Amino acid sequence: MSKQTILACAMLVVSSASLQAQGITPDMLQRITTSNQLTPSDRAIRNALSVTSVKSISQSQDNLTEMDTYFSINVPTKGITDQKSSGRCWLFTGLNVLRSKVINSRQLGGLEFSEVYLFFYDQLEKSNLFLQAVIDPRDKPMDDKTVEWLFKNPLSDGGTFTGVADLIAKYGVVPAGVMPENYTANNTSTFTSYVKRKLREDGLMLRESKLKSAELMSLKEKMLGEIYHLLTLGYGVPVSQFTWAPKGSDGNYLYAPKTYTPQQFYAELIGEDLAADYVMLMNDPTHPYWKTFEIEYDRHTYDGHNWLYLNLPLDEIKQAAIASLRDSTAMYFSCDVSKELDSQRGLLSLQNYDVESVLGVKFGMDKRQRIQTFDSGSSHAMTLCAVNLDADSRPTRWKVENSWGASSGHGGYLIMTDEWFNEYMFRLVVNKKYLSERMLQASQQKPTLLPPWDPMFAAEE
Repeated sequence: MSKQTILACAMLVVSSASLQAQGITPDMLQRITTSNQLTPSDRAIRNALSVTSVKSISQSQDNLTEMDTYFSINVPTKGITDQKSSGRCWLFTGLNVLRSKVINSRQLGGLEFSEVYLFFYDQLEKSNLFLQAVIDPRDKPMDDKTVEWLFKNPLSDGGTFTGVADLIAKYGVVPAGVMPENYTANNTSTFTSYVKRKLREDGLMLRESKLKSAELMSLKEKMLGEIYHLLTLGYGVPVSQFTWAPKGSDGNYLYAPKTYTPQQFYAELIGEDLAADYVMLMNDPTHPYWKTFEIEYDRHTYDGHNWLYLNLPLDEIKQAAIASLRDSTAMYFSCDVSKELDSQRGLLSLQNYDVESVLGVKFGMDKRQRIQTFDSGSSHAMTLCAVNLDADSRPTRWKVENSWGASSGHGGYLIMTDEWFNEYMFRLVVNKKYLSERMLQASQQKPTLLPPWDPMFAAEE
């Protein structure tokens, strides 16, 4: 055996030994304890953290100057909505984008679509999606990853713009006053937990059933009837026809009220084919850019569209966003809203907090690594409605209309720096007419199918 081979083997043995698993031994704990004696500054921080949050004591005084709230391009909006204690941001945002279009095109004093109307059908359609998805792979064991994922996620409040598009195409929209919000819609978690329990029970029954296909579908329909009944108790009975006309600032009708179905109402006020006219753009550095991706089972209706998006570099997404805003068209936007948020001021900035100085640690992961380790992902949808451009037409800050009520943030809005946008923006839904030719062509390619448990694809809430 050569000298080089002996040396290599010795290094391998040493390397293997150094990588052997071990628990925290008394000696290791002693070394750790000895190397971590508290300084007077550490004691002061420890005392502060015993009575307040780390964000409070790490707030950067240098960033508390008066916010610049001027935006060179601003799409007017009227009336801040409030999803309250529910995970329906995706639905509020989708409807807020549409109402902004109607308000501005018709010069209305205000308008809000009923969120609970579409949410009722969202929950019914998701229930059917779960039950049918359980039937489809009945031959697979319960510990199959897809089956396991289905039973873990039979129903949720969350969603995406794809769900908004499919639900509206099927059920239309109604004004908020025709089917108003109620307590259960504003506080969904407890009620939804019981619906989920019933769906899991039904799902098990369908998996274990020996019925033939037609009889199985009949059983599923009976189960859906029971779910429908539960939803009517929680959210009310969806309207099928109503009378409406817009009112002026004096409270009087602008013209004689008309009778509509929800589908007729949508066709007259908006009429767009959302699934065909809009494209979801994503900035996800864990997957290749200029490629399209589709998320399996990530849809709101069984006969609808899976979540489909075009993955792009940030600069490309920004150009599409600016083009849309220049044309007075707000957009569905989603991000990791909790990161670096000063909720009192409504400011999203990387300079809001200096946690590293307070805790004495460095946080060095980039956007790709934060996604891979589940440290960051798109958690909340809002309406992108403004941007400020510098003298070279480069964005310096952005503004979104939120759905947390008018008393939150900056009068119901959040302002974000462009640097924050780079790190924590993920999705933007844009009308195809604002895309470049290269984007349009890329959006037509056959998508790569991804599993629903991919790190980036939790629904917005």
